[in-house]
Amino acid sequence: MNNSMISAMVSMNGIQQRLDMIADNMANVNTAGYKRKEAAFQDTLNSVMQQSSDFQLGGRATPLGLSMGFGSRMSELSVNFKQGTLKETGNMTDLAIEGNAMFQVLTLDGEVGFTRAGNFSVQPNPEDQAMGYLVTSLGHPVLDEEGELIEVPTGSKLHIDGAGNIIAVDGEVETEVGRIGLVTPLRPDALIQKDSSLFVLPPGVREGIIAATSDLPEEEQATIRQGVLENSNVDLANEMAEMLKVQRAYQLAARALTSSDTMMNLANNLRG
Repeated sequence: MNNSMISAMVSMNGIQQRLDMIADNMANVNTAGYKRKEAAFQDTLNSVMQQSSDFQLGGRATPLGLSMGFGSRMSELSVNFKQGTLKETGNMTDLAIEGNAMFQVLTLDGEVGFTRAGNFSVQPNPEDQAMGYLVTSLGHPVLDEEGELIEVPTGSKLHIDGAGNIIAVDGEVETEVGRIGLVTPLRPDALIQKDSSLFVLPPGVREGIIAATSDLPEEEQATIRQGVLENSNVDLANEMAEMLKVQRAYQLAARALTSSDTMMNLANNLRG
């Protein structure tokens, strides 16, 4: 296979990965707390083909050697943690974070996950219908500061202040039932995206990646807003424009592959 075909094929593979990433961003434009994915690309296996000594002529201005590349590949896939816009819903279990922090949840695998999606609900406790657990839209229980499940009375109204303290209001009786545990990612680039809005820690690593928000200086602490949701930080218009540009690049790479194949067939026929 000649170099031009390899270059076109490798480029098409990288461009397809970028199209998949853009499609994922667009599919989650209405997903609460979703963070936009971004990609970086680099050239693949750049090399210089040395020319013979016959080209080393006196007074030559152009450099010797022929630079050859083999297309480009996706070198890094990152997540843009910029905060999305906030939308008021009026739902007492909808929560949004203002600032650099995330909710702690218990995933179906039994590990601790982190999310900005605050579209919560109360799921009744099968053993005690008068009580329920605060869970995410995917059914992941929300954790308090101690890493325990948050249990609330199912028939009470909930009031949640900026620090995450949960007050159950039943008539004139107010009962403090827990405090939502917020964590601040110190190295968000180290978090692994497990689902659209769910992140987990690398296996066996926690120190230096996240910290309890309550342990930070007061001016660095995030706050919670009740009855509000954080929208996705994806800009649909920008994603559409990017998709059209990437599709055009894919078409050009496909055309280059076709042209290389045609030239190879011509060369084979001439030799025959």
